[in-house]
Amino acid sequence: MAGTDSTKSFTPAPGPAVILVEPQLGENIGMAARAMLNCGLTELRLVSPRDGWPNEDAVSASAGADGVINNAAVFETTSGAVADLHRVFAATARPRDMTTLVITPTQAAAEIHAFMAEPENRTGILFGREAKGLKNDDIALSDAIIMAPVNPAFSSLNLAQAVFAVGHEWFKAGLADAEKTGGDLAIPKETRPADKAELQGLFEHLEDELKISGFFHVPEKRTVMSRNLRNLLQRAGLTEQEVRTLRGVISSLVTHRKK
Repeated sequence: MAGTDSTKSFTPAPGPAVILVEPQLGENIGMAARAMLNCGLTELRLVSPRDGWPNEDAVSASAGADGVINNAAVFETTSGAVADLHRVFAATARPRDMTTLVITPTQAAAEIHAFMAEPENRTGILFGREAKGLKNDDIALSDAIIMAPVNPAFSSLNLAQAVFAVGHEWFKAGLADAEKTGGDLAIPKETRPADKAELQGLFEHLEDELKISGFFHVPEKRTVMSRNLRNLLQRAGLTEQEVRTLRGVISSLVTHRKK
């Protein structure tokens, strides 16, 4: 996983802005930019970087994420950096003496994707200083706190780790959305997905009748054939009503055969 790969093209979906509040070392900014691009995030905002901007150390540490570095926007204050955003999240490793919503990176990713489904909606994620994190005044500008579920006895992450932990959840949520090619399954309110006990009853009913009819005429192949049938029916995602219907079909065929 180390090294760089500039041979593959990728067009990221519009994502949240990553806002680094008063970052100290250029190397840390560069590594955060690298973590961003790993996750398809490209909009970097810097609030009063300690060592000034531009910064050659940031370019070197970005390991090829030059586009993120070169297009970074610099602001004097956190309020200025978030002024054009509609929803802001604050990444922090510790709870605050504030009444605010606390969510995980996974929950934040889902909320950001849903919110940014409307193209005009813009979001951003605040990340604090390397040594002390975000101030309460910064957090007061946010709609929710993001806290990664890590070892509570050692919860501090470096800047790039924090950016990656949140960014990767956002990236994964986008992949999950892209894989939904068939839409959501609509199940009538009169039924529900079949549970495993109902499916087991269907399997046993079918296999018993197939045995009687001579379908398993090669005994040594019965286990594999039964498993294939079960896998086929499992993939169908049957409802409770459909299981009852199939068992009715089996019973009807058996009755007709006996007659």
